Amino acid sequence: MTALVVTLIIVGVVAIVLFFMSAKIVKQYERGVVLRFGRLHNVRDPGIRFIIPIVDQMIRVSLRIVTVPIQSQGIITRDNVSVGVSAVAYYRIVDPVKSVLAIENVKSAIDQIAQTTLRKVVGQHHLDETLAETATLNANIREILDVVTVDWGVEVTLVELKDILLPDSMKRAMARQAEAEREKRAKIIAAEGEALAASQLGVASDTMMGHPLALQLRTLQTLVEVGVDKNTLVLFPAPLMSTIGELTGFIDRESATAQVRRH
Repeated sequence: MTALVVTLIIVGVVAIVLFFMSAKIVKQYERGVVLRFGRLHNVRDPGIRFIIPIVDQMIRVSLRIVTVPIQSQGIITRDNVSVGVSAVAYYRIVDPVKSVLAIENVKSAIDQIAQTTLRKVVGQHHLDETLAETATLNANIREILDVVTVDWGVEVTLVELKDILLPDSMKRAMARQAEAEREKRAKIIAAEGEALAASQLGVASDTMMGHPLALQLRTLQTLVEVGVDKNTLVLFPAPLMSTIGELTGFIDRESATAQVRRH
């Protein structure tokens, strides 16, 4: 009787151990790749799944998007400028079987291939293109990675350049270039303003030539504007020919008046 009880206890313990060894829980974002005697058997969906202990081996594969930071790489651009470029890549597994059978460590492989691709793509562009066309570089890097990783059951969803570090000498040169560009634009704007002002002054001059009183009104307006400052003495030259004509007329009128009085 005692031997039977011991046997039942042993069988019960073994059954419990085998149950826990065979029962596997696959989460919603995972898939379970089952190998039976080392060969691919099937892929298990989320939920509680049972396998044969010792015979089967289940490898859980996450289908969520994974972030891989790409450390700063010292890269020489096409115009021989040394820059430090860092980026970040996002990928997800779309084929669990390939990700298990075709490659040993997906994350490490993505990290290494992303670094080499980043160096290759940035090295084919000039510095100005690298700074101004980051969207194009991101697309090129992603296309190359997609071609390489398709056999691994991996899809690269996004690649973004995070930071571009420039040498101090290049920063100073770019600052001087930007300052010179701003000065050029300022001079062009000033020249355009002078040309527009000259054109408008020509139109105003033509108008005043057709209306002589307009020049006198403008002269009076200028005197009013100058007279606002009472602490300044201003000598304003009057038109010479019109002043001489008025003086001659005044003298003639006075002479005529004196002759009339004598008679």
